[in-house]
Amino acid sequence: MNEPIVSPDASLSRPMTDPFGRTISYLRVSVTDRCDLRCFYCMSEDMTFLPKADLLSLEELDRLCSAFIAKGVRKLRLTGGEPLVRRNVMTLVRSLSRHLDSGALNELTLTTNGSQLARFAGELRDCGIRRINVSLDTLDPVKFRTITRWGDINKVLDGIEAARSAGLAVKINAVALKNVNDDEIPALMQWAHGKGMALTLIEVMPMGDIGDGRIDQYVPLSLVRARLAKQYSLTDLDESSGGPARYVRVGETGGKLGFITPMTHNFCESCNRVRVTCTGTLHTCLGQEDASDLRKPLRASADNELLSATIDRAIGLKPKGHDFIIDRRHNRPSVSRHMSVTGG
Repeated sequence: MNEPIVSPDASLSRPMTDPFGRTISYLRVSVTDRCDLRCFYCMSEDMTFLPKADLLSLEELDRLCSAFIAKGVRKLRLTGGEPLVRRNVMTLVRSLSRHLDSGALNELTLTTNGSQLARFAGELRDCGIRRINVSLDTLDPVKFRTITRWGDINKVLDGIEAARSAGLAVKINAVALKNVNDDEIPALMQWAHGKGMALTLIEVMPMGDIGDGRIDQYVPLSLVRARLAKQYSLTDLDESSGGPARYVRVGETGGKLGFITPMTHNFCESCNRVRVTCTGTLHTCLGQEDASDLRKPLRASADNELLSATIDRAIGLKPKGHDFIIDRRHNRPSVSRHMSVTGG
């Protein structure tokens, strides 16, 4: 009996399944490590950014993302740094939107600090983006400048309104910071829900040297939720946006509140995500130092066979989970790379 002929490109379309049976369908891609803000829990004030020559070109990012889509990625999120500060980034967004048109991709979205949204909201909508995440930790202008070191909250608020006016659904992401904004969370929630926006709270993660100990910033969301439960009716929701957040419905506002808890309850058992940096490094776990170089196979050949094989090897080594620790004995980063490099 003759052996079946297998196309050399068969592995390019094979679904990605890790050693623990989790299918990888969600890719987060950092298009730049640069940002126009310097949030103190994310970056040091005097950040040294990657040389521009080290970054993948927009065309290479397109090819890389497309290879993952061919291998089963259905949700693609562009991140940074701040993705909208990358020069000509909209050419990438516009090109990737072809996968929405073809049906190969279910969702193309991005996470942004909102500072550039007033310029780009309409164009994002035209490219098929339907919802975005905006990082905003406070509504207090003075506190905002303190957290971001020099940011102008009015630019962010104007950007949010521009996005909403363009028809984009906006979800607010807020990092809970002890003695900084933890007392403001009810007001932030009321504001977001009053505008029809969901709010997701995130625990500080020990990533990258930021010059300060995160133990002084960290507040467990289990404590935040317990405080909120004294004021509001919180009903657990059996739904997901495809990411790690667990949601509740707030009875008094009617809005959704999410909790991302890498510290108090990791979300690894259902992890369907991998991350690629702007230099083409694949990280299969947010909280591990694992790394696979995709730039080399990407540039080694005009076809994607080498690239696909490298991706398969990396997925085959995806760890079961992370084990972030923040306490006085572990007052150092769990991983050395900054969140701005990892891509959220």
